[in-house]
Amino acid sequence: MLDRAARLALMGLGRVEPNPMVGCVIARGDAVIGVGAHRRFGGPHAERRALDDARTRGQDPRGATAYVTLEPCAHSGKQPPCTEALMAAGVAEVVYAAADPNRLASGGASALEQAGVHVRQSTVSALAIAVSAPFRRRIEEGRPWVVAKWAQTLDGRIATRAGDSQWISNVTSRRRVHALRGRVDAILTGMGTVMADDPALTVRHGNPRKCPIRVVLDADLDIPLDRQLVRTARETPTIVCCEAKLATAAISETKRAELAKAGCRILGCPAGPGGLDLLQTLKLLHREAGACTVMVEGGAGLLGTMIEADVVDTAVAYIAPLLLGDELARAVAVGRVAAALSAGVTMRLGRVRRVGEDVELTYCRAGVADQDAS
Repeated sequence: MLDRAARLALMGLGRVEPNPMVGCVIARGDAVIGVGAHRRFGGPHAERRALDDARTRGQDPRGATAYVTLEPCAHSGKQPPCTEALMAAGVAEVVYAAADPNRLASGGASALEQAGVHVRQSTVSALAIAVSAPFRRRIEEGRPWVVAKWAQTLDGRIATRAGDSQWISNVTSRRRVHALRGRVDAILTGMGTVMADDPALTVRHGNPRKCPIRVVLDADLDIPLDRQLVRTARETPTIVCCEAKLATAAISETKRAELAKAGCRILGCPAGPGGLDLLQTLKLLHREAGACTVMVEGGAGLLGTMIEADVVDTAVAYIAPLLLGDELARAVAVGRVAAALSAGVTMRLGRVRRVGEDVELTYCRAGVADQDAS
C-alpha cells in the first residue's frame, strides 16, 4: 500500500515544490477504496484527495486505513490540516512512512492519536520513505536536492580525448533528459562545459512542468558575453555564481554591468578549495532563488567536485552500447583522491530502464530510504 502511495506521490514531481510530494491510499483490508496525491502547489493534499476519491467511488472511509508517504500535516496553510479531514472521515488507522520534519506542520501523528485514531509509522517501503527525501533535505539542511546526470560509454567515458561527446546517448535518452529538466528548478553547470560545449540548457522537448533557471559556477566571473547562456538570459533566467568578493569589487564592475544588461543575475558565493564552496552555494540557491531541486549537467571536473563535497543525492546515468578503450578518453568524474574503495560515495540502485539500446540507471545515495536519514 505504501509503495502504491509513493508511486502516486511522484505525479507531483515538478509541480508541488516547495511542498513535499505525498501520496495516500485508503484501504479496507486488502481492498483499495480511494487514492490521492498532492498534485500542485497550493492544491488539495493527498489525504483529502484520497478521501474525496473514496466518496466518488461510493465508498465510506469510516473504519478504513489510510496509508500515507508522509506524516499527515496538523497546521493550516494554503490548505486546512489533513488530520482534521481524516478524523472527520472516521478513518480508524493511519500508517505513514516518514515523519514530517517541518516544525510548522508536524505533530499530525500525536493529534490523530489524541483523537482516538490508531497511528503507526512503517519503514517497510523504501520508496515511500525516499519520495519525501528531497523535502526533508531542504527542511533539515537548507539545501536543494541534487540530481547528477551524464551519458557514458560502456567503459565509463563521457567524451573522447579531444572532447567529442555529441552524441553518446541516443535520441530517446536525450528526450528523457529534457523531460527531467522540465521537472527541476535549476540546471547547474561549470565553466568547463560552458567553454567546451556552449550549451543552452533549455527544455526543448515534451511538456515541461517548469522553466528551470540556468546556473553557472564561475568563481572568477570569466564567462564570455557571446555564450548562449548569456545571450538568452532574458528569455530563460540565468544566474552566474562567482566568489563573493567579485560580486561587489570594483575590478569586476564592468563585467557585472555587462552581464546584468544581458539579463544575468550575479550571485556572490563563499569561496572553497579551488573555486566555490559547493554546499554553501547550493544553500544560497535555495535561499535566494527558491531552488528545491537542482540538476547537474557538467563535465568530469564538476562531478568530481560534487562527489568530493558529498552533495549528490541522485545519479542518473545513461549507458550507451559503445566502447572506446582509450585511456585518455574523458572519465565520468575526476579530481578526487580515492586510495581505497571506502573513499567512494555509496549509492543504491533505484531503477533500471531500457531506452532503445541505451540503459538508464537511477541511483540514490545510501541512507535516503533509511528512517533516520536526512
